[in-house]
Amino acid sequence: MKTMNKSIIFLLLVAMAVACKPADKKSELAKLKKQHDELTIKIKALETELQLSDTTDKTSKVTPVSITEAKPAEFNHYLEVQGKVDGEDNIAVSAQMAGSITAVYVKEGDPVRKGQVLAQIDNSVTQQQIASTKQQLDFATNLFTKQKALWDQQIGSEVQYLTAKNNRENLEKALSTLNEQVEMTRIKSPINGSVEEVNLKVGQMASPGQPAIRVVNFSNVKVVAEIAEAYAPKVKVGDKVIVFFPDFNAEIASQIRFSSKYINPVNRTFQSEVRLGPSKVEYRANMMAVVKINDYRNASAFTVPITLIRDSQSGKYIYVAKEENGKLLARRLPVTVGSTYNGLAEITSGVTAGDKIITTGFNSLIDGELIQAN
Repeated sequence: MKTMNKSIIFLLLVAMAVACKPADKKSELAKLKKQHDELTIKIKALETELQLSDTTDKTSKVTPVSITEAKPAEFNHYLEVQGKVDGEDNIAVSAQMAGSITAVYVKEGDPVRKGQVLAQIDNSVTQQQIASTKQQLDFATNLFTKQKALWDQQIGSEVQYLTAKNNRENLEKALSTLNEQVEMTRIKSPINGSVEEVNLKVGQMASPGQPAIRVVNFSNVKVVAEIAEAYAPKVKVGDKVIVFFPDFNAEIASQIRFSSKYINPVNRTFQSEVRLGPSKVEYRANMMAVVKINDYRNASAFTVPITLIRDSQSGKYIYVAKEENGKLLARRLPVTVGSTYNGLAEITSGVTAGDKIITTGFNSLIDGELIQAN
């Protein structure tokens, strides 16, 4: 009986637990909703308090900055390419005929004149021919003189006179040809200048087309640059350039004298030349130089250092100082950037004359922050 009572009691308790479970869940849900509402109120209160605190900090914190007033100035963009120095006359002199070198009369650095003999090719055989021809010419000339005297006296036949005359003239032409051949054995300088290279030695064979001696005239100096095909529309004869010599830390202002219309199919470049005037630079053949070609100019542009420009999702901006309600505040100023060169950026819109641009202390600024100009 007791066992049965216990079972009945157990079943009653289970039934009561099952019956009470939905009511407990509803109670718990109501409790949580109440807690959620209380937390929402507290969150909003804290957010409002923080916003007020931020506004107070922003207006009370004073950041020292430097300010520059915006003024229009000339802006130039340069296309920089590498070039090399060359003389206006830079000639590799070669022999006019093949032969063995018997003498070299110059060395590197020697000044030479136009027509000066630089080296000699063996011409002994030609000299022997000249001597023989001269002897024959003397005989023919003597014979012609006598024949002419007889012909003037109407003695002898016309054929004898003409034959003697023809023999003399033929020998004179032969001697002239031999003398020209002798001149061709002399390697001569075609210009005034200085000897830069001597590629000959006594006993060495010389031949036409083979560079023998290089003569350079640096009275007129130029810089030759190979420019990429992509810049062809930007480079024109007469463009202003600055030629910079890194080894001398010197610049020379000039302009483009020649710009080729031919694109090299191998490296897709075209050649341009710049004439150089006198300077403290000691020009040397093949000296490296940086040619800065002025491909863009704005006579009245607003420029700022590139480091001042900030980026945001809405675009680029800089910080300027604005006076509001008697206080100096930092404000974002949206700008449009044009060309950049040598650390400067051209501002095509956004900046107006008189704007106070913040140049230092801008890295940690917030829009509306109180600032103090140094």
